[in-house]
Amino acid sequence: MPTAPHPQNTDELFQALQENDQLPYGRTRTVTAEELVDAAEQFAEPGPLAYALFELQEAYTYGSEPRKSPVVFARLLNLFDEQPDVFDERMRHMLFWRFKWVANALRALPEVPLTGLRQWLTEMRDRYVKADLDLQPYYGQAYQLAAHLGEDAVLAYELWAGRTRTRLSDCEACEVCERALYHLGTGDDERALRTWEPVLAGKDSCQEEPARSVSYALLPLLRTGRTDRARELHLAGYRACRRNPSMAGEVGRHLEFCALTGNEARGLELLAENRNLFAEVESPLDLLDFLTGVEVLLQRVELLGHDSLPAAGYAGRTWTVAGLRAEVRGRADDLAARFDARNGTTAHTDRRSARLDRAPLLETLELTLRTRGLDDAGPAAPVAEPTARTTALPDSLPELILQARTLDQQGHPDAHASWARLRTLVTARDYAHPDDPALGPLVQLRADLLAEEANRAGEKDEFADAAALHEEAAALYDDAGEPGHAALSRACALLATAEMPEQGTDGAEAKTAALTSAHASMVRLHEETPGLAPFQEARLMRLRATALGLRLQTSRSDEHVAPVLAETDVLHAFATRHDLVGQLSGAVLLRASTHAISGDLPAAVTEIDALLDRLKAHGPAWHLPRTLGLRGRLQLGLRDAQAAHTDLTEALRLAADWPADAIDTARLHSDLAEACMHLGHPDEALRHLTRSAELELRRGNRTDAFCAYSNAAQLSLDLGRVEDCIALLDSLLAERDVTTGELDDRLIAQLRLTRARALHTGEDLKAATAEFVTLAAESALWDDDPGSHAMIAAETAVLLGESGEFGRAREAADQALAAHARAPRYEQLSNCLRELARLQSHQRGPEGLADARAFLSDAGRVADEARAAEHEAHGRSLDTALAYEHGRVNAYAGEYEEALVALEKALALLGDPGRDDDRAGEWAECVRLAGAVEGLYLERPAPALNRLDAAVSHLTALGHTEETESLISLAARLRDEE
Repeated sequence: MPTAPHPQNTDELFQALQENDQLPYGRTRTVTAEELVDAAEQFAEPGPLAYALFELQEAYTYGSEPRKSPVVFARLLNLFDEQPDVFDERMRHMLFWRFKWVANALRALPEVPLTGLRQWLTEMRDRYVKADLDLQPYYGQAYQLAAHLGEDAVLAYELWAGRTRTRLSDCEACEVCERALYHLGTGDDERALRTWEPVLAGKDSCQEEPARSVSYALLPLLRTGRTDRARELHLAGYRACRRNPSMAGEVGRHLEFCALTGNEARGLELLAENRNLFAEVESPLDLLDFLTGVEVLLQRVELLGHDSLPAAGYAGRTWTVAGLRAEVRGRADDLAARFDARNGTTAHTDRRSARLDRAPLLETLELTLRTRGLDDAGPAAPVAEPTARTTALPDSLPELILQARTLDQQGHPDAHASWARLRTLVTARDYAHPDDPALGPLVQLRADLLAEEANRAGEKDEFADAAALHEEAAALYDDAGEPGHAALSRACALLATAEMPEQGTDGAEAKTAALTSAHASMVRLHEETPGLAPFQEARLMRLRATALGLRLQTSRSDEHVAPVLAETDVLHAFATRHDLVGQLSGAVLLRASTHAISGDLPAAVTEIDALLDRLKAHGPAWHLPRTLGLRGRLQLGLRDAQAAHTDLTEALRLAADWPADAIDTARLHSDLAEACMHLGHPDEALRHLTRSAELELRRGNRTDAFCAYSNAAQLSLDLGRVEDCIALLDSLLAERDVTTGELDDRLIAQLRLTRARALHTGEDLKAATAEFVTLAAESALWDDDPGSHAMIAAETAVLLGESGEFGRAREAADQALAAHARAPRYEQLSNCLRELARLQSHQRGPEGLADARAFLSDAGRVADEARAAEHEAHGRSLDTALAYEHGRVNAYAGEYEEALVALEKALALLGDPGRDDDRAGEWAECVRLAGAVEGLYLERPAPALNRLDAAVSHLTALGHTEETESLISLAARLRDEE
């Protein structure tokens, strides 16, 4: 089926060729190129056909279809021989350039005999000599053939490397790579890296570079101790080649790098992302390179004992690491043998063996912000078992049951391990319950296990499951004749039900009412249940106080403060009387939280300080981390970041003594990240954010984990760690619950938005714009959140403007304005419209002035709306920014008098800066531009110099010397030109 309308004339053909040239390499571009060749054959002129053939050969070459490229080139060569006048200078240059493409394609095909390769090089030499062209490119291809064969490479290198470059030589970046690979082959890592430096530093680049050089340089960088550089280049280089069939070999080397640096889990993740390469790589040589890298990775995973892990491989079946490795090994061995048979050497088998025999270069190298091990690489990695434990599990079943109940009554963290062991025993088919009155019947134990499972569900905010499990446990407790436990389970069910969100209602108001009702029901339940043990009665009191505390947290109403304090006082008195240290501590924590919610942070800190003294003296010790964590959060509220950091750090240290799931260490890390940011330690904050996310993920709290990772990604972007940000987000967006849509769509959109911004910051404008356009289309459907759509559409418009697509930019800006009318985003819209005006005028000059002024007119209306709404801008005022932009836009378009009037207005709105005025830089820039317009373009240097000198004197007197530098420089230029 045709992919585009059939061109009816040569103008339409050339337009279609130009549009196809903008597409990424791949099947869509290739099929379209094939169709355009068919279309070109209908025209009488041979020129359009030649151009279409050039486009098709390029599509085959960079689409990894080497078998077809020489065939197309043969047609071009015949056309050149028959009608050389059709080929202008540019086409002739392309023709002789692409002799090298054919040489590369033929080398990649083991079915092409060695004589055929040499005959082609002879053809190239003869053609170059006949056309009076220098032979340096020929010798370059002769060297590459020698390197491929593994024979006579030294002589061939000298014959090539000693010659002067010509217009038909490979680009400098590609030649640098070939030279570096030669030195690498001699074992000289240092010289290879010195040779590569211009390419690795981004000074030389092309279609394949620096991605190709980066992939080869990774291991030499490690061997020479440059681990940070290797990490940095891996992140940037992998992104440039992933999923690209023509760069399959590069992907394979990145997989190998992961395998040799302790990043096997990341390697499997990248393998899954590149599963398309198993089917799409048509070049046998590239496929051999890719498969060898895959095998290095799989071999390493298998050696580490994870051969049964799932792995992404050939389509049509599921694979384990062991199964895929065997398949890959067979195919790669066959390819290497075919090349060696054609070449008459063992070079490819030897090179493949050398890669497979390499030992790991580092035990571990942290490549991304998301550290994962092979234990996390399964389809559903289990939550980690507690890593610390203070209570040993008894071998005796009766003792285990009694221990679990005792620890549970105390609220001891080790209770979970006891219950987990009992759950395993009870669910076994041969389980026999002890006949011991002290242990109660089996139904009571089953109720205990259900209650513990319900508590776990509640901790994960799975309130519906928690309520159902508690009700089921209560019924079993009734059957077991345990009314006290049944009452506790029913009270827990009441609380869980009250926390369940209701649809179609005012969330806060409905939840407040539900918690009020739950508390009243708990009071009745308490009063109607006789014979409660002290620990049961204390728990009921704690649940009553918790319900009221949650009500206060929801309503934030002052009238709800006193009831919470009253309940906590009752609990505190009861716990003191019965020496229930855990409940006594819980009462104080509730009371401190109540003070904090009501805004009395000093009172909360006083409560916590007293509790810490008691905990240190009397315990329970496992309450210390949580209490220190609360004090740390209170200190953050009091803006004492250093004290908060101290408390939270100590809380984390103490938390390490207890099971991993007993203390909310994820929250501690998150709070520590906030403290670090306040202290100006962003790198430390980033470490705590990622650790918090990892812990949430291990506990199964995926939404919380992704939120933490989202914050980490944004922070890494703010720190300028663009590749870290993108690598983290790529990893998250590849997760199964993201790709299947199970995770919250707005959270996913936030991740994608941050990634798009990172791509923009990393100067990948094309990819960033594509993502923004998609997000803008999706967010247009968010009827409940027009403000977010306004923001996304505004950013999209700016990127389209940067790409020169002003028609689409106007459409996106109009969408942003429409959404802004429903949910105002004054500053974002003003910034967007002013930037679009600047881009129009700067890129198009006078021709773009009318459209630029239209954008500024819209920005003026936004500023008027903001003024009417009494909106206060966070940065400079919208009116001042607008006046300045009018000046800049008119200056770009050559309307200098209007530009100067606008800049004078901007200066008047700004007013002269003061000594501590943070507007000094903005004012100085406005003076500089006014001086440039007046002195350089309007050719009135005298008033311009007066303006500049006065500004310099004013700023110098105020101590703003840095801001004077650009003004002094401009004044010196004006004086030189007088």
